[in-house]
Amino acid sequence: MTKVIYPGQTIGIIGGGQLGRMMALAAKEAGFKIAVLEPAMDSPCGQVADIRIVAAYDDEAALEELAEVSDVITYEFENIDYEGLKRLTQIAYVPQGAELVRITQNRVTEKAAIVEAGCPVAPYVVAESYDELVAKIDEIGFPCIVKTARGGYDGKGQQLLKSADDLSLVRALFEHSVCIAEGFVPFEKEISVIVQRNGQGQTYCLPVGENIHVHHILHETIVPARIAETTYEKATEAATKIADSLNLVGTLAVEMFVLESGELVINELAPRPHNSGHYSIEACNISQFGQHIRAVCGWPLRQPRLWAPTISINILGQHVIPLTNSIAKYPDWSVHLYGKAEAKVNRKMGHVTIMTESIDTTLEQIQNAGIWSE
Repeated sequence: MTKVIYPGQTIGIIGGGQLGRMMALAAKEAGFKIAVLEPAMDSPCGQVADIRIVAAYDDEAALEELAEVSDVITYEFENIDYEGLKRLTQIAYVPQGAELVRITQNRVTEKAAIVEAGCPVAPYVVAESYDELVAKIDEIGFPCIVKTARGGYDGKGQQLLKSADDLSLVRALFEHSVCIAEGFVPFEKEISVIVQRNGQGQTYCLPVGENIHVHHILHETIVPARIAETTYEKATEAATKIADSLNLVGTLAVEMFVLESGELVINELAPRPHNSGHYSIEACNISQFGQHIRAVCGWPLRQPRLWAPTISINILGQHVIPLTNSIAKYPDWSVHLYGKAEAKVNRKMGHVTIMTESIDTTLEQIQNAGIWSE
């Protein structure tokens, strides 16, 4: 059942980080009110919300309170409590449901869902214990990457194994959860497609972004991705197939590897707006956040258009002061800071978006700015 939520009504957001904040700002443009559930007192989303519920994500009384004050509920990240979300769907309007969170919280169920949608993944095996991994490892061989099935992001909870001598390095990973071992894919580029779908099944993908990571953390996204037209089409087609197969409402970020042949391997899913889609705030006729709000509120979606080639760069804790000192030099940069109190090293504090006529010239400008040269 798809309901239409109108301006003046309240959107509840579980999670008070920067994604919730940017969702809230997009919703407020259209006149919605915002309620946020978040354990931290002064959260990025809490700073712009109308109603703040400060409690743990699995606090039943707090979830009931959120249900009471909200006309529709969404979430800003996938590591929320699945059981709590499932109960919430029985007492509140949660158009995304809880199933998508259950599937994407666990790499085993996520991989199975991608395969079921008819999309390619790296060869992999599932192991419940270290001994089981040792017994199965020859099925995929070396090099391979062992990842915990649950938790882990920005490179945490995973270990590259170059040979059998490295096996002991992953023993500790099994203390956290079941693990999967994936065959290493010799990829040329990493790209992501943000696909968004409303309850009526209307679906659009944002322009494909090319992602460059530094120390396993996303550093910059280049749009449009520098890939062949046929690869671009395959990428949006794969994302749409996965969205349809999962009966998506809202937003799904699909991270992919591009092989030398131009073929694709799907790496990961995130059931929410994504760091690699922040460029869309300035560079498209609809941002990933505006489209997400439209999707969960039962509005028709807008076909995304890119105004100009664009680069988006993450601001981590160590970049805040050099960026602030450089604002006067770069009038064409759009600076977003998320309102986080403490600028810790490698903590995502904000991003910069630069629309450009020449990607190469702008990449050089970013390099020479000295802000990101750690």
